[in-house]
Amino acid sequence: MSGALATPGPPLWLLAELTYRCPLHCVFCYNPVNFAKVGPELSTDDWLRVLREARAAGSVQCGFSGGEPMLRDDLEVLVTEAHRLGFYTNLLTSGVGLTEARAAALKLAGLDHIQLSFQDSTRELNDFLSHTKTFDLKRRTARMIKANGWPMVLNCVIHRLNIDYIEQIIELAVELGAEYLELANSQYYSWAELNRDGLLPSREQLERAERVTNAWRDKLGNQLRIFFVVPDYYETRPKKCMNGWGNVFLTITPDGTALPCHTAKMIPGLDFPNVREMSIQDVWYASPGFNHFRGDRWMKDPCRTCPEKEKDLGGCRCQAFMLTGDAANADAVCDKSPAHHRVQEAVAYAQIPDAQRSVVKPLVFRDPKASHRLTDSNTEA
Repeated sequence: MSGALATPGPPLWLLAELTYRCPLHCVFCYNPVNFAKVGPELSTDDWLRVLREARAAGSVQCGFSGGEPMLRDDLEVLVTEAHRLGFYTNLLTSGVGLTEARAAALKLAGLDHIQLSFQDSTRELNDFLSHTKTFDLKRRTARMIKANGWPMVLNCVIHRLNIDYIEQIIELAVELGAEYLELANSQYYSWAELNRDGLLPSREQLERAERVTNAWRDKLGNQLRIFFVVPDYYETRPKKCMNGWGNVFLTITPDGTALPCHTAKMIPGLDFPNVREMSIQDVWYASPGFNHFRGDRWMKDPCRTCPEKEKDLGGCRCQAFMLTGDAANADAVCDKSPAHHRVQEAVAYAQIPDAQRSVVKPLVFRDPKASHRLTDSNTEA
């Protein structure tokens, strides 16, 4: 969409963030840092209506996430309805709460796909990074997923603290019989942005990890498909924001706020609707928040006159806000941005070995108490 604001296509991908409650305390969690102050969760009836309205608006894929979606007792009810409506359904889970009985119920409900997260290949680091003893549980969950015939899809967020063990992470995926492994380098939003100094890997770490990953791709062939996502900070051009703001993805947060991406609520001055008060059809096509960054009329230079603007649409609006203070600016990842030096400074700091850093900031683990403190001190991401 360029120039005049064109009518967008349908919201093909619905992300249903059922809850921000989670037994894990990951330092890179993408939930907002003020999650503890979010209002009451949508009811079962609310979510059923959202599913029906989204399907009528053209959504074809539905991801159930959180927090930990297994903490919703009505998950099976929601999956059943999504399946009946014709969605391809995906559950994104830490594995906590997925018992044999619930796995059988989800299979009966028609769940198509489970993505299981690990924090590392070893019990010690996995449990440290999540601040919980979940490694053995995750291994049992992986076997349960295989036993029920779901595709084995593993996800491991990669960062400074575990990137040197990427070979062991791949070996774990092979051992568990995974068909897909997503090695997603942390993107620096929310809790990961708060912990960026401790999580951003060095260039040497990143290049070694890519070499190891490519060697394993050659070795395994089609046995395991490995996706390696490079952190934005090591690029000179930003990614297209959610494949275009309000173009494909629709996120519904636990309290019913509708967003074009899961972190968009951080942007000041935008009014995002709530599905308790507005239909999905009107959310997608008529709400000011979803229309604000569609097309290119909002762009400033250098994006407005850039010959590459159709490729990345100016980059990520949330990242632009975090790094420049204005969501309408060019994403500072782009080397044409006047604020690109801020990314370069972060990358330069990442090259300093931990032992040589004069100030070591402690990691802030995701938990309700930290969430309240950060919000109250006005330092939320």
